[in-house]
Amino acid sequence: MQVSVESSEGLERKLKIAVPEDQISEAVRQKLQQLTRTVKIKGFRPGKVPLKVVRQRYGGQVREEVIGDLVQKTFYEAVSQEKLRPAGMPSIDTSAAAEGEGLEYTATFEVYPEIEPADLGGRRIEVPATGIGDEDVEKMLETIRRQNATWEEVERPCETGDRVVVDYTGTIDGEPFPGGSGEDMAIELGQGRMIPGFEDGLVGAAAGESRTLELTFPEDYHASEVAGKPARFEVSVKKVEAPKLPEVDDALAERLGIREGGVEAMRAEIRTSMEREAEKTLKEKRKQAVMDALLEANPVDVPEALVTSESQNMAQQMASNLMQQGMQREQLSGLDPSIFREQAERRVKLGLILAEIVQKQGLKVEPGELREAVEAIAAPYEHPEEVVKWYFGDKQRLSEVESAVLEEKVVEWALEQMEVVENKVKFDELMNPQGN
Repeated sequence: MQVSVESSEGLERKLKIAVPEDQISEAVRQKLQQLTRTVKIKGFRPGKVPLKVVRQRYGGQVREEVIGDLVQKTFYEAVSQEKLRPAGMPSIDTSAAAEGEGLEYTATFEVYPEIEPADLGGRRIEVPATGIGDEDVEKMLETIRRQNATWEEVERPCETGDRVVVDYTGTIDGEPFPGGSGEDMAIELGQGRMIPGFEDGLVGAAAGESRTLELTFPEDYHASEVAGKPARFEVSVKKVEAPKLPEVDDALAERLGIREGGVEAMRAEIRTSMEREAEKTLKEKRKQAVMDALLEANPVDVPEALVTSESQNMAQQMASNLMQQGMQREQLSGLDPSIFREQAERRVKLGLILAEIVQKQGLKVEPGELREAVEAIAAPYEHPEEVVKWYFGDKQRLSEVESAVLEEKVVEWALEQMEVVENKVKFDELMNPQGN
C-alpha cells in the first residue's frame, strides 16, 4: 500500500492510496474459494463447484465487494500510519479498478485541529456577585402576594396591573384570520402576553366600552401567516378587575406550605430560596464568563463536518421538544438546521478546547463526586433514591452528568488561573438582567 498526504485549505486533507493488484487478487481468490463450499449451481454437487466456474459467475461481484472492504480497511490503516485524526466521514473518489490494474483512490476529509490551550495567567475575568438583604426579601414577598392575589370587579377605568375581561375580533385587510378572535378573554394588563400595543391600548377603558386597535404583528411572530402584517382589533371590555393582595400573615405562610413559625419562618424560607436561586445563577454566569474567556484565549478552526452534525442534532432536539408541546411533525418541516449554526460552532469549539484542557491537566471525576452530583439532581424528587438508581442504570445519562462535573472542574481550574473581579449586583438585576 502506497500513501501520500496533501494538505488543502484549513483542516482539509487528501490521502492518495494505492493498493497493488496482487493484494486485491489474493483477497478475491480467498473469497471465491469460500464460495465454492456454499454456492449452489445447477449440474454440480454442493461443495464441489470448480473455482473456475464460481469465478466466471461471481468474479465481478466479488471483486467489487473486496474493493469496498479494502477501501475501508486501507483508509483506517493509512490515517493511523500518518497519525491523522479524521473528523467526520471521508469522501472517497475511486479510480477505475479493472482487473489487473490495482486500486487507486483519494480520500478527502477534515481533521481535528491541533490545540495547545493558552496560558490564562494574567488574564482578567469579571463575574457577578450578590447578597440577599431584607429589602430583597420584602420585594420577593410582594411578588408572592401578587401571585396569590384574588380579583375584585371595580367600577372604574382599568389601569396597568388590572385584569380585563374582553371579547375581540381581529382582521387583516378586512378579513378574519385563524386565532384572531376570542370571547370572555381575561387579560392582565402589563404582562405582555398579547402582541405589542394590545394591552397598552386598553389602559383607561371601562366596562362597556369598545376600542379599535390598529396594530402590527411582530416580524418573528410564531404564526408565520400573520407575522409582520398590520391588523385591526375590535375590542369590547366586559369587566374590569383589580387585584386584591393577601395580607402578610400566618394564613399566607400556610398557603405557601409553611405549617410552623408563621410570618418569620416564611421570610426565612423566602431568603433561603432566593440564596439558592442566586447561587445557581451565579454559577451559570461564572461558567459563561469562563467559556467566553476560553474562546477568546484559544482561537481555533473547527471541522465543518462537526458543526454540520451539531446543527442537525440541535434541530432534531428542538423538533422533539416542540412535538412534546403538541406541534405536529408536518409543522416542523421548515426547521432549518442552519439557524443553529452559530450556536453549534460555539459548542464544537468549546468541546474541543475543554477536552484538551481535561487531558492536559489530568482532570477526572472520582466515583464519589459522580454519586454526589447525581444525588444533588435527585434531591428535589419525592423518591430520590429511585432517581439515583435510574441514573446509575443508564450509562448515557450517567455520562452526561460526568461531563457536566468535568466542565465544572475546568471552570474551577480556569478561575484559579485568572484574576477574578467581582461586580456587585442586586438580586433583581442578577435574575432579570433585561429588566423585563
